[in-house]
Amino acid sequence: MSVDVVVVGGGPVGLASAIEARLAGLTVTLIEPRESSIDKACGEGLMPGALPLLERLGIDPPGMPLRGVSYLAPGRRAEYRFARGTGRGVRRVALHDALSARADQLGVERVVGRVDGFTQDSTGVTVNGIRAGWMFAADGLHSTVRVAAGLDRPRGGARRYGLRQHFFVAPWSELIEVHWAAHAEVYVTPVAEDTVGVAILGPQRTDFAETVRGIPELSSKLEGAAPASSLRGAGPFRQRSRRPSAGRLLLVGDASGYVDAITGEGLRLGLDQARLAVQHVTDGLDYDRAWARSTRDFRRLTSGLVWAATGPLRSAIVPAAAALPRVYGAVVERLAR
Repeated sequence: MSVDVVVVGGGPVGLASAIEARLAGLTVTLIEPRESSIDKACGEGLMPGALPLLERLGIDPPGMPLRGVSYLAPGRRAEYRFARGTGRGVRRVALHDALSARADQLGVERVVGRVDGFTQDSTGVTVNGIRAGWMFAADGLHSTVRVAAGLDRPRGGARRYGLRQHFFVAPWSELIEVHWAAHAEVYVTPVAEDTVGVAILGPQRTDFAETVRGIPELSSKLEGAAPASSLRGAGPFRQRSRRPSAGRLLLVGDASGYVDAITGEGLRLGLDQARLAVQHVTDGLDYDRAWARSTRDFRRLTSGLVWAATGPLRSAIVPAAAALPRVYGAVVERLAR
């Protein structure tokens, strides 16, 4: 088999990469070991900047409108409503299904399998018996392709993990709520008329139920609500790459490096990187430079916020956001785009 592009990883960013390539007229094979919809422990909030990127792919996933972000701590609240556009709370499996259907519609070929290694030369890449002009690695946080290519970079800083579960309860807000507990952040995102998702970001061995119980304002709203999904976990989130490409291999999405889930921007960045990767193939765009420009604000702002959230300044974050609403709003607005 010979194609223009082989995509490794069938999650949302891998599917988006395959769709982008097909829309550009390229032949594509996608390799993914799982045959069913892929779920993930995440906040499931699409920022306003992500929706136009999905729309250009022909994707309009079902969900609930998100009109802003609210940070909450005992006795303090900092709220910001998006100046332009609306985000959307979307179940990860619903997003995956929409992208998967679009990929099938466009004729993306699929191969079930794992990728542990590959070879490349000046004209292409060979992986799992498939010859391709280019390879996009979108195989997530713990990318085996990144490691095989020698692009993995030692992790530094605090190791933080995610937990997520859904509950059958009518959403009480059109904002993403971020509750700041003593050692973790708890994200509440409406994803359906009768369902909210609760995601926790914190150190390893964070207890989901105990953390929720420690936030009376939240636990009272969830009291008696039946679980709508099983508890899932992910992490550690901080992953780094030496660079986002090597020869004819391009790292896309979380595989290219990830700071933290604290701002909900991972998917928007991954969608944008999928577009840039295809432009590299079709137009010769310098992917490394374009990747750096695309992620610059995210990396700087999120790294600073994670540094504060994991250090002695943690307890001051929500009070500072409440006291400096213009600064807080500017940060949220920039990341939302």
